[in-house]
Amino acid sequence: MKQVLLLVFLSVNSSIMAEDWPMYRADAARSGSILQSLADELSLQWTYQSRHAPQPAWQARDTRMAFDYAYDTVIANGMVYFGSSADCKVYALDAETGEGKWEFFTDAPVRFAPTAWKERVFVVSDDGYLYCLAAEDGRLLWKMRGGPDDRMVLGNDRMVSRRPVRGAPVIKDDILYFAAGIWPSEGIFIYAVNPETGHVIWRNDSSGSIAMDQPHPGAFAKSGVSAQGYLVATEEKLLLPTGRAVPASFHRVDVSFEYFHLQVNRASGGSYVVACAPFFFNSGLLFDLQTGTVHLKTVAKHFVVFPDGVVQSASDQVSVFQWVETERMDKRGNPEKFTDLKLVWSVRPTYFGASLILAGRHIVSGGAGGISIIDLHTQNVISSKSVDGIAYGLSAANGNVFVSTNTGAIYCFGDRPNKSVIVQKESEESPYGENEANAQAAEEILRKTEIREGYCLDLDCGNGALAYELAKRTNLQIYAVDADMENVRFARRALGAAGLYGVRVTVHHAEPSHTNYPDSFADLIVSGRAVENGVDPSFAEESARLQRPYGGIVCIGKTGEMKVDVRGALAGTGVWTHQYANAANTICSDDGVIRGPLEILWFRDVDLIMPQRHGRGPAPLFYEGLMLAEGIDALRAVNAYNGRPLWSYPFPKILKEYDQDHLMGAAGTGSNFCIVGDSVFIHDGKQCQRLDVKTGKKINTYELPRLRADEAGTWGYIAGVEDTLFGSSANTSHIVKWRYLQGTMGTQYTESTSLFALDVNTGTLKWKYDANDSIRHNAIAIGNGRVYLMDRPIAEIDKIEYDKSKRRGETVVHPPGVLLALDMQTGDEVWRNEQNIYGTMLALSETHDALLMSYQSTRFQLDSEIGGRMAAFRASTGKCLWDIEAEYVSRPIINGRVIYAQPGAWNLLTGEKKDFQFTRSYGCGILASAMNLLVFRSATLGYRDLEWDQETQNYGGIRPGCWINAIPAGGLVLLPDAASGCTCSYLIQASIALQTMKEG
Repeated sequence: MKQVLLLVFLSVNSSIMAEDWPMYRADAARSGSILQSLADELSLQWTYQSRHAPQPAWQARDTRMAFDYAYDTVIANGMVYFGSSADCKVYALDAETGEGKWEFFTDAPVRFAPTAWKERVFVVSDDGYLYCLAAEDGRLLWKMRGGPDDRMVLGNDRMVSRRPVRGAPVIKDDILYFAAGIWPSEGIFIYAVNPETGHVIWRNDSSGSIAMDQPHPGAFAKSGVSAQGYLVATEEKLLLPTGRAVPASFHRVDVSFEYFHLQVNRASGGSYVVACAPFFFNSGLLFDLQTGTVHLKTVAKHFVVFPDGVVQSASDQVSVFQWVETERMDKRGNPEKFTDLKLVWSVRPTYFGASLILAGRHIVSGGAGGISIIDLHTQNVISSKSVDGIAYGLSAANGNVFVSTNTGAIYCFGDRPNKSVIVQKESEESPYGENEANAQAAEEILRKTEIREGYCLDLDCGNGALAYELAKRTNLQIYAVDADMENVRFARRALGAAGLYGVRVTVHHAEPSHTNYPDSFADLIVSGRAVENGVDPSFAEESARLQRPYGGIVCIGKTGEMKVDVRGALAGTGVWTHQYANAANTICSDDGVIRGPLEILWFRDVDLIMPQRHGRGPAPLFYEGLMLAEGIDALRAVNAYNGRPLWSYPFPKILKEYDQDHLMGAAGTGSNFCIVGDSVFIHDGKQCQRLDVKTGKKINTYELPRLRADEAGTWGYIAGVEDTLFGSSANTSHIVKWRYLQGTMGTQYTESTSLFALDVNTGTLKWKYDANDSIRHNAIAIGNGRVYLMDRPIAEIDKIEYDKSKRRGETVVHPPGVLLALDMQTGDEVWRNEQNIYGTMLALSETHDALLMSYQSTRFQLDSEIGGRMAAFRASTGKCLWDIEAEYVSRPIINGRVIYAQPGAWNLLTGEKKDFQFTRSYGCGILASAMNLLVFRSATLGYRDLEWDQETQNYGGIRPGCWINAIPAGGLVLLPDAASGCTCSYLIQASIALQTMKEG
């Protein structure tokens, strides 16, 4: 075997014609190999140090999409080309010296290596465009937009197109292919284009909305492909990397959809795809190119193709394999021919794990701190070269190897004597020269607004001088717009020279009265031209649209005359201050603004460590422009309208007990935090902390009331209304059984022995109610000056130690209880009802004086949640209004006069069944509601507009959590990440905010 392979290897030598590297990983198949070898002795020729390190699209926890961890290079025409995700530019360097030849600005981060073809260079950007540039000087020859419009959103702190071009271009047989769009529901657009003219040959714009099986078994939704990664072209196929999932296949002739086996490959995928006909490689698997089915499993992380075999990198080994034809038995026991990979040899290089290519007889392996060169003839590491950072990017051309690292550096190693030239641009200290007027204006703005962090918009920015002065003095992320393209060009050059462009200030060309920026994103709005010319009333309406609710400030005018306008609440929107929206447990935010259809407002990477989705942690909350989410070790507040983290308060291991599979979780315990007024109250079972909701600073600590000095006690339930904080003393001896897979239930307490009320401001005990039997946390509802609860015996059948096998044939009865109303201020009993109190949960309509008693009959329910019945009482008197048999499989919602509970709806005041049918695909969480909208999990995020929609709609590509994770409040649908621990290949894992889709 070794001799056969050596014959192949010996035919590859360094005497062949010089060879370029015109595309990412050399060619349309992304093989990662060229015929020309490197020199045996390599020396550092030059180092190009970018001003800024890459700013990857996804970098917090998900490593399946590592396509922009370094500035990957292509080499052609004697130049090195690359794009920058930091400063939004395309660069051309002299391949021999590393000196800059030209630069080209796009409107957003450039995340992928360009593609060189003839005398042209093609590059795509997060601004939604494909650009065709002259290879020699970077002149724009033509450009085309991938999506239907230029509207933008905030994505991980960067202003990007609603449909960024992240399907990186590939050229095959003189046809260029690329794709735009990452969110299936926003539209995915796949193109075949004439690279000479930009003429569209074929377009596929329907593959984002394919109704298909989703990663989890039994999950089906209208959610198709995404475009995230380098496209791969073979003779007949176009392979589209879909981000976290396996690639989709399209016919290369007309880009018609062929297959996307998302559910079958539910735990596989990633943006790294290599074709090796008749197969392709992705996420350690070799797939059949024709069918997309798995052909062979490997342990490879990186994969390089050469004529007779492949090179793989796995763990700390680089291995060479040869294709072999063998026989195996099919499923019926009959022999069949099978193409396999047979190991020839392996070696452990000094550097490994980050990248892998092949140049003739030289394997190049990249890792943390350097690269190693392996000779195919001798099967040995012949040299290693150190670099600063992790060598994620490799390319080779004309006997040289180029290394790109996560620091932003690009190294060239070649056969000439060691030069070690470092090419680095120094930042200009004063690109605007004397700039006193704008410096004074910046000082006035900061003095009047006191805003030094967040998103700033410079409307009608002029030459960018005011933005420059603000950037120098603050940590603001500034977006600027001007109608004059000459101003835009000047501002970009000046801010680029200062080292601020992209990473701190980005300038766009648009009319200030009609920008493409997203609604409500700006914490601060200023105007560079207004410093000299005064306020231009023509863009007042646009300024109001972009100004953030709940404190966004406009400060515009001449120096010394600037007026300040602070935006208040967004009219008609609701809050979500408790686990089930409010202390009344309606699961309805009373938000009248949000409705379907939905579209993205912002998305953000996952950087808060959340508990296991099956642990069913507490719901996120919303109050006055803030979204609060609780992680395993911290509580975080995020600006709901732009996604910017505002504060985090450390609570080490506060949700550690929830970080397991299939627990009761908040479905039984309730939440451990709530918002009351301008404070957030959060307990860890021992004590309750009061934090300022706007700043996260601790205000006070409240202890659990005790009957005796030696009584420790454990805090259970928590809620708050007006000046009263409610809590309970948990029954720590009652622990319910795990819900599916065995877990450690630990502190998952669902019942309490007493309920108490504290003064919010002082923590003084107002009153305490001691249960005769037990108080289930789900059976407490508060409102209209009263506390409603059920005092009912514990359901023995729910206990973890209950053994059903010992009681076969025996009917275990959960005894009825007493329904009570207590005065919220004094704890005095107002009324009681002892007639047929059978339920396990309560919800209150304050508006309609109705108290609903029902079951929490849901997926993974307790055995006591028998369902099939519900009743309503007059909340003021305790009189039963109605009691009916009703089949439902979700926790009931009270929305106005209607009770919604899958699959139907009932009149709250009469119990009459309404003409409403509701179905959804797989989803283990419950429904949440605004006045006009239901949101839930239906394979992906599902929703139902209650006014016009007759069926479930999907916002695709992402999955909600396993209880309440998506909340409709503040005029938005807010969805912090809750997919922790999930191996399913949903296309994107992120925190997002959705808004009602704009007309047109």
